Amino acid sequence: MSEQAFPTTIDLRKYIDRSKLGARPHIRGRRLPVSYLAADYHHNGWSVTRLAYEYTLSEAEVFAALLYYEEHKAEIDTQDAEEARLFDEMSSSQHDRD
Repeated sequence: MSEQAFPTTIDLRKYIDRSKLGARPHIRGRRLPVSYLAADYHHNGWSVTRLAYEYTLSEAEVFAALLYYEEHKAEIDTQDAEEARLFDEMSSSQHDRD
């Protein structure tokens, strides 16, 4: 995990939207879920700079996504788990038909 410090204030509404992707929080103007950035940050150890580069975002957008994730972790993790469950269910159903 990166050792970069988070800014103390960010207007998250400027960077995070919930109007698309089934109300999953995502980067405003992009269909990029906050959880994708959080996973690469926490599980893959990517820095804010690398996340910004890889996803073609500003560092402010990355910081906002990571802060939003930390403030809504339980809700976002639940959404991700439900999406994975539905995907597995759909894949299993498709496999049974083949």
